[in-house]
Amino acid sequence: MRAVVLSTYGGPEGLSVSELPEPAAPDPDGVLVRTAAAAINPVDLQTRAGLHAGHSAVHPPMVLGWDLAGTVTAVGGAVTGFRVGDRVVAMSAQMATGRGTYAEVVALPADIVAHAPASVPLTVAAGLPLAGLTARQALDRLALPEGSSVLVTGAVGSVGGLAVQLARRRGLTVVAQVRSARDEEQARALGAHRVVDGANLPVADLDGLLETAGLPGAIGAVRDGGRAVSIVPTRAPVPERGVRVAVSHVEQDGPGLAELAALVDAGELRLRTAREFAFDDASEAHRRLAAGGVRGKLLLLPDVP
Repeated sequence: MRAVVLSTYGGPEGLSVSELPEPAAPDPDGVLVRTAAAAINPVDLQTRAGLHAGHSAVHPPMVLGWDLAGTVTAVGGAVTGFRVGDRVVAMSAQMATGRGTYAEVVALPADIVAHAPASVPLTVAAGLPLAGLTARQALDRLALPEGSSVLVTGAVGSVGGLAVQLARRRGLTVVAQVRSARDEEQARALGAHRVVDGANLPVADLDGLLETAGLPGAIGAVRDGGRAVSIVPTRAPVPERGVRVAVSHVEQDGPGLAELAALVDAGELRLRTAREFAFDDASEAHRRLAAGGVRGKLLLLPDVP
């Protein structure tokens, strides 16, 4: 099978397509998935640069990638929830599992897999797993009661855009931080009640903060004794004025992913795709994400029409 392999830590030039042995069979509690698309995430760029080498189970040469959408081609003997031909999505924590998703066929434990939303193409569904689970779990960690107000930074990014939609669905009043007038339109379309830029954040006014953009100073928008959760560990806010601060690390969660897929099918969660790249153009795709300003997911496809 073809896969995008990182030959050495460093820049995007270290990525290339290689021929690797295709997994012969799934584990008894696993499935084989033929990839329709794999999303590119900031963690892939960090891993490629070697920033996670100290706590990763795998090292170059290695296959990157956490997000996957595709079709089940084989099912382990202990698996009851999936059949050959099922359309599925999954998030594989590649640094821990060693199972990257930039490959034509991926072997995965069945408990991290979910049926894909039926209402969108697999190439769109591939943008759901990591960003969706990150947003959902961060909101769970924030645990604001219905009727509370929350500031979501990076509100039109991959995680922020889903967080805005999920927060509104939970009955929260959502204040979205954006960078431009174009972003303001997107944030409102995603359901934000109010939109602000980084220079005009509320002051000690809101019940909570969901920090997705690496803006630790945004804690100033939270009232005394409020709550803040960051998904950016290296730039988490420093607690002040009794504001409780936590960092949320995304965890693999097949059942949680299934619930997110159901929200997509119910029309309550919108997925956004920015651009599709062929496996052969993985280096270009990494450069595009690193350049910033991407609105929606960048996707790697084994075959681009």
